[in-house]
Amino acid sequence: MDKTTPKLSAVIIAKDEEHDLPGCLESLRGLCDEIAIVVGAESADKTLAIARAAGAKTAVRAFDGYAGQKQAALDLAAGEWVLSIDCDERVSPELARDIKRAVKAPGECAGFEIPFRVFFLGKRLRFGGLGSEKHLRLFKRAQGRFTGGQVHEGIELGGPVGRLSGAMDHIPYRDISEYVAKMDVYTGLAAKKRFARGGRFHIWHHAILPWEFFSRAVLKLGFLDGRAGMVWAGLSAFHHWLKYVKLGELENAQRPS
Repeated sequence: MDKTTPKLSAVIIAKDEEHDLPGCLESLRGLCDEIAIVVGAESADKTLAIARAAGAKTAVRAFDGYAGQKQAALDLAAGEWVLSIDCDERVSPELARDIKRAVKAPGECAGFEIPFRVFFLGKRLRFGGLGSEKHLRLFKRAQGRFTGGQVHEGIELGGPVGRLSGAMDHIPYRDISEYVAKMDVYTGLAAKKRFARGGRFHIWHHAILPWEFFSRAVLKLGFLDGRAGMVWAGLSAFHHWLKYVKLGELENAQRPS
């Protein structure tokens, strides 16, 4: 980036991401002045070595929730602007051009939302509720901070938010097996969060599974994405149902034997 462009840092959190991290880093080539990566202390693969080999600023930290990890990565960064990106995401060439223009001439904006394109089983999903996904990911470091808990995190920003047109490509799962493995983790965290807030399981929660599938596959036109869209609808429905089943499991564990 030229000397008149404010410094841009990419911030990433990673745990056992040796398969996805290289592709993420490659998509950042030529875009960022620095990359800051917080690696989970529990990571058991080559994630840390890959990050260091790429010249990233690194820190190892025990996982205490997504918001805490991402804030630690933000604290590690030094850029005036920050791009928050996950290991399974890729900056498209169009988005890279948009980001360069935005940080050079942001106007009154303190941050920018980025549209997302989700890919699953080798196909872009345009329907099923995924076609209009967007997230705040580019922001001035001094005006933003991560908030949230174990599962869902967000960025609290002290200024106006604009929107870019270039898209972030998101490949959340390489295959069905990875979806199932991650689902077990995410639904467990979601159930614990809901239980801590006083949520409880009710018999009608069983209706979530067929309703979610019908909603995504039919009402939100997921069937138009073909096999990938139908599989995504089914797995997503099971995901939503499972977190409530696990909530009931937590309740049972708390009852006197």
